[in-house]
This record gives sequence, structure tokens and C-alpha cells, in this order.
Amino acid sequence: MNRILALVILVFLSPFFLVVSIFILIDDGFPVLFSQKRIGINYSFFKMYKFRSMKKSTPNVATHLLTNSEKYVLRVGRIIRKLSLDELPNLLNIVKGEMVFIGPRPALYNQDDLMKLRIEAGVDKLKPGLTGWAQINGRDEISLEDKVKLEKYYIVNKSIFLDIKIFFLTFITVFLKSKNISH
Repeated sequence: MNRILALVILVFLSPFFLVVSIFILIDDGFPVLFSQKRIGINYSFFKMYKFRSMKKSTPNVATHLLTNSEKYVLRVGRIIRKLSLDELPNLLNIVKGEMVFIGPRPALYNQDDLMKLRIEAGVDKLKPGLTGWAQINGRDEISLEDKVKLEKYYIVNKSIFLDIKIFFLTFITVFLKSKNISH
């Protein structure tokens, strides 16, 4: 179901993808997509796709590890990040079966501290998602321990109703309020 829905959304949003791509091209040239090694279900690895919001010369590390990260962000990247539009190409990962719509956000390949906590809590057994319970309850502003507690809550209480709630709260917290985004 996730894969089919993601494909339909990709087709529907293709004109929007083109517009965002053109803005990135104008700002910093090719490529418009960025891929990064991420951790999937059962500690497997995959390449996650995003719209590129940072300059080509940016080191391949988490944004919070960069000194003066603002100097690497594209002009259009600020808007893309504020509205979480950089995540839209994650739909390609959903179509490929590497991600789902609702689940824990995929960790970077080198986030051993987060993965240790996820394994202890059993969160590594979930496919990573475009959004999740931790995303709408703090996102970048909460500790790794609190993030994993929220992800564990999701596992224990997983239901179609909770998924619907997460979907609508994602829209409200990210798209309407742009809350809890530190980059």
C-alpha cells in the first residue's frame, strides 16, 4: 500500500519536483538530488534521496556537526528545509520498499549512539519512515533517549488511527508551523 500510494503521489507532484529542481539548478547547478547512506530495518543500509539544500562543497556529515553550517545552505535551501521539502524525494525510497510513510526517521550510517538505543528498544525492527511519532513530538529539539522512547511508544501503540494522527500532526507541525527544525 505504501509503495503504490508513494508512486501516485510522485506522479501527482512531478510538476512540483520540476520547479524545485529548477530553483536548485539556478542556485548551485547539478545534481539536484542528494543521496546519503542511511540505516534501514534490521540495521540494513540504503541510499536515502533528498533534494539538495546545501552547496556541493559541503562535507558529508550531519548538519549539526558542521561549524557555521549556514554558510553551506543554498538560498533556496533555506525555504526547502523550513518547509521540509528536501524530504519529498524520500518518496522514491518508499516506492523502492526501503521506507514507509510512518516510522522512525532513518539514522545516518554513523549514528552508532542512536542505533544502540534503537536496538535496545527494538525500534530497529521498524522500517524507517518519512515522518513519525518522534518527528511530531520534538524532532531536532529532543535528546536521542527521548526520541527512542517516543519511537518505542509508536511500536507499542501502532495502529491505523495513530498513523492517521501522525500524518495530520506532521502537516500541522512541519508545514504550517515549521516547528522543531534546528537546521
